[in-house]
Amino acid sequence: MPSTTSHSPEPGRPRLDSATAAVRLGVRQSLNECSDGAVVLVCVSGGADSMALAAATVFEAKPRSIRVHSITVDHGLQRGSDAVAQRTANALKTWGIEAHVERVQVVDAGGPEAAARQARYRAIDATAQRVGAELVLLGHTLDDQAETVLLGLARGSGAGSLKAMAPLNGRYARPLLGVRRQQTRDSCAARGIDVWDDPQNDDASFARVRVRNLVLPVLEEQLGPGIAEALARTAEQAREDDDAFEQMIEEFIEEVCEPAEAGIAVEVSALAHNPAALRNRLIRYVAAAEFGVSLSRTHTLAIAALVTEWRGQGPIHVPGIVVSRSDGRLVFTAAEKAHSRSGT
Repeated sequence: MPSTTSHSPEPGRPRLDSATAAVRLGVRQSLNECSDGAVVLVCVSGGADSMALAAATVFEAKPRSIRVHSITVDHGLQRGSDAVAQRTANALKTWGIEAHVERVQVVDAGGPEAAARQARYRAIDATAQRVGAELVLLGHTLDDQAETVLLGLARGSGAGSLKAMAPLNGRYARPLLGVRRQQTRDSCAARGIDVWDDPQNDDASFARVRVRNLVLPVLEEQLGPGIAEALARTAEQAREDDDAFEQMIEEFIEEVCEPAEAGIAVEVSALAHNPAALRNRLIRYVAAAEFGVSLSRTHTLAIAALVTEWRGQGPIHVPGIVVSRSDGRLVFTAAEKAHSRSGT
């Protein structure tokens, strides 16, 4: 459990070790995104990753007068979780952190992991808003990034899964994506920081735990060391490619789209004369940007067939949208408006 007696994240000022130096470097680079004297919110569960992150944030924030708050979310899913959360907050307070504990109710919609994540982020967003945080720091490590890539590939998420977690997404920052999980443990050990080991991290009923404890070790054994680093590099390169693609699409979409009755229309010729990868991205972009709909690959290809395999077929119905071809254009219409116009 996190200590409630130490008065500093580095009692006795031990010599700087390489693991702590790596954690601090990641935090320093993330804090460059906020102004001097700002408020940052660190998400701390009490585990090694988040405790190392919190300790490094206190160290790096002081020279810039950055005020450090923390949030520990109690999901209420384990016996004694409230005591763990409070002990974590008490330890953080001895470091000069303004610590907050938030109890959330997890409604099991979409699976326990997804439900817990949604409840957690609602609490984090509310606390960040309340304290005026410019930046919210999350403790995801390079190992978490590698696991995310593998899980996405296993689910058939395509290129979107390869880019995994972003180092910076709005006000959310992940300073430790270049730091191994073992380094955070080593840093805490070197600083004399007590940590809490969540028993769910060894619960094989969770897919991420199986990837962590079974899949990645097998890949390391069979293919050689460095698999996690390679997956993280792949995520970084995929993110660069995806960002460039998105910028191209945003510029291109202005040229080929026009308003239509109860929706938006895209020139068929513009879609037909571009590679499938760009055509499909344009279709997904329109669905997401105009209607807030995330299309599956099956739905995307069905819509694309109105361009590439046009034989006079009728409209395509996908969740939330109806897409038809008319006068050389693909017309996207919100499903409820399309139904009201047709009298159904």
